[in-house]
Amino acid sequence: MTYELDPEQPLDAEVRRIATELIDHAVAQIDGTKTAPHEAVHQDVHHEAVHEVRKDCKKLRGLLRLVRPAVPKLYTHENAAFRDAAASLSVLRDAEAAIETFDALIDHFRDNIDADSLAPLRQRLEDHKAKVAAGAQALDEQLEGARMALVAARERVPGWELPSEVTDRADDPADDAGWSLIGPGLRKTYKRGRQAMQAAYAQPSVATFHEWRKRAKYLRYQVRLLRASWPRVLKATYKETKQLGDLLGDDHDLAVLEQVIEEAEELSPTHDAEQILLALAAQRSEQLRDAAYWLGSRLYAEKPKHLDRRLQCYWQVARGSDAKLPARP
Repeated sequence: MTYELDPEQPLDAEVRRIATELIDHAVAQIDGTKTAPHEAVHQDVHHEAVHEVRKDCKKLRGLLRLVRPAVPKLYTHENAAFRDAAASLSVLRDAEAAIETFDALIDHFRDNIDADSLAPLRQRLEDHKAKVAAGAQALDEQLEGARMALVAARERVPGWELPSEVTDRADDPADDAGWSLIGPGLRKTYKRGRQAMQAAYAQPSVATFHEWRKRAKYLRYQVRLLRASWPRVLKATYKETKQLGDLLGDDHDLAVLEQVIEEAEELSPTHDAEQILLALAAQRSEQLRDAAYWLGSRLYAEKPKHLDRRLQCYWQVARGSDAKLPARP
């Protein structure tokens, strides 16, 4: 499976190919849960399948956002389908994320704290996760529901009506090498991410940083989709957008941990251990947001129209079109 648009192929066909491959991969992950040999392995396989399916759905939504301005009705319908399929698998996400974030937080500050004194808190988080799992719909049922939605979506993909490339002639000044299908979507994603970053630091909150995180993740996916137009350059850009997403994702997970501590019956923000952990979380959040600022300032340094023009040139050259380049001597 290659999550990259091939510049040498028709764009409409490439969009359908990538969508089909992502859906097939997600369905295969779900089908793989049916052969786990025993309960412990069974649960691990289930949780890994949930992670992979959710990731594939996010990639599908990033692909759809790339073509959104050209096919708004298609985007609205299919984006909702993949969003809902992923959401159906999110029941245990917060409880699991709280434990993972606890472990990462303890590891980060290990040289400055008494980690053993916080061990009982981790057990309370495990108890909370077990309680949530007991009250949730069985993972088998959740995955089967997602599978049905994905199979239905796959059947629709061949019928996706995408603008065909009328011409791909390098000597035609009207030729944009198919960029009109994907350029406006990239520009919109980048512009919204830039605005979300400004809003996050103007009014810092869980909500504003979470919004920026979503926009940054879609930019990451779209840079990946365009990477083949100049692999050497865009591979580096992709790496940095992934790093930004990781920083903002870790910050969001800290907010999830804080929410679990405040709302779970097994925990209380007034307990000493919880107060220590909340203080560590606040300190770590400040560090992550500071790192995200300097990275984001570089990634969003260009105006949207300049980024659009630059990546369009990469795409045109990769397609063998030089319509907007200087004439050859």
